[in-house]
Amino acid sequence: MRILVQKFGGTSLATPEAREHVIKHIERELAEGCRLVVVVSAMGRKGDPYATDTLLDWAASHGNALPPREKDLLLCCGEIISAATLCSLLEARSISSVVLTGAQAGFRTDDHFGNARILDVVPDRIFKELKDKDVVIVTGFQGISEKGDFTTLGRGGSDTSATALGAALHAEMVDIYTDVNGILTADPRLVEDARPLPYVSYAEICNMAHQGAKVIHPRAVEIAMQSGIPVRVRSTFSEGKGTLVANPEGFKDVQNGIIDRYVTGIAYVGNVTQITVESDEGSHHLQLQVFKTMAANDISVDFINVTPAGVVYTVFDFEASRALDRLRELGLHPKALSGCAKVSVIGGGINGVPGIMAKIVEALAEKDISILQSADSNTTIWVLVHKQDMVQALRALHKKFELHI
Repeated sequence: MRILVQKFGGTSLATPEAREHVIKHIERELAEGCRLVVVVSAMGRKGDPYATDTLLDWAASHGNALPPREKDLLLCCGEIISAATLCSLLEARSISSVVLTGAQAGFRTDDHFGNARILDVVPDRIFKELKDKDVVIVTGFQGISEKGDFTTLGRGGSDTSATALGAALHAEMVDIYTDVNGILTADPRLVEDARPLPYVSYAEICNMAHQGAKVIHPRAVEIAMQSGIPVRVRSTFSEGKGTLVANPEGFKDVQNGIIDRYVTGIAYVGNVTQITVESDEGSHHLQLQVFKTMAANDISVDFINVTPAGVVYTVFDFEASRALDRLRELGLHPKALSGCAKVSVIGGGINGVPGIMAKIVEALAEKDISILQSADSNTTIWVLVHKQDMVQALRALHKKFELHI
C-alpha cells in the first residue's frame, strides 16, 4: 500500500475556491495509486468563523476564564469542522472518505494542555480504514491524554501531526500544502527577489524555521528528520513541486554544483530586546543568578553571550519589562536596548568555510548597519541589528550571497 500524507493549512481550506484546489490535489494523487491520509487545520485565519484565533477570542469575550483543559476542548472544534466539511465535499465526488479525530487516529500525548507533546502514535485505526476508504481525514493539532482528555499540540501542531503520522505509517512522503510555492531564500514580503528553493536539508529548514521562517514548524521537521521521511512544502494553489526537504543524499537531478552552496537562506526574528548585565569584580555567580531567574519566571532567552565581564542575551520585547524587573529585584543593574532584530544567515555549507563572516560584515558595513551582537553554529550565523535596519540588512545579505540568482 502506497501511503501519502497530505496536510492542508487554514488558508488552503478557507474559501470554496481554495477547497476546490485541495480536492484537485487529492484527486491527482489518488489517480497515481496512492492511499491518502489528509491532515487538516482549522479553516481560515483570525476573524474567520472557525479559525483557532477566532475561537480563542470567543473564549476571551465570554468570561475569559476558561481552564486550559476546556480551552483545548473548544479549540479541537475548528479542525473537526474542517475535516467534516472536506469529507462531505469528497463524498459528493464519489471519493470514499472517513474522518478521525486526533485521538481516534492514535495520537497519545501528555496533559500539557495548549502545548502537549506527542508520546506515541498508534495508527491501527488508520490502517484499518485505508483498506476500505480512499482517504482518511485526520484532524491535525490534537490528541488525547492518558486520562482521556482532548489536548492540542500548540502552534504549528498540524504540521507536527502530519510528519508524526508520516513516520508512524511509513509513508512515502509528507506533503505540506500552504499559500506559498515552497520554501524561499527569504521572506518575499521584505525581499522582492527571494526565490523558491528546489530542496533543503532537514538541518537547514529546521534552522530557518527556528529563526523566523514560518512555512513549516521546527517540531515537524525534527520528527521527519528522525524518521527519515521526506517532506515537500508545496502551494495549494499551483501544481508546482515546491521544495523537497530530505537528507542531502536524497536530492536528485542536482546540476551545476548547486549542492555545494554555502548559504541557503536568510531569516529574521523581529521585536527583541537586548539585555546586558555586567559582573562586579569577584562576582562569579552572576550568570547562574540571571538565567535561573529567567527560567523561574518562564522568560525565554536567546542569543546568549557569556563572558567573565557579564552576560548579554535577548528576550522578546513583550517580556523585556518583566525580565528587567526580576533582575533589579536581585540587586543587579541591567541595561536594555529595545527595538532590535535578529537576522540569520543559514546554510549547511558554511561550517569551516573561510570568509563567510567577512562577507556578512562587509554587506552590512556597506549599508552603514551596526552589528550589535553576533553568534554562530555549524549551520547558522546570527547578527543582532536595530529593527529599523532589519529590512535593509536582509536585502543586503541576500544580494551579497547571490541568493537571487
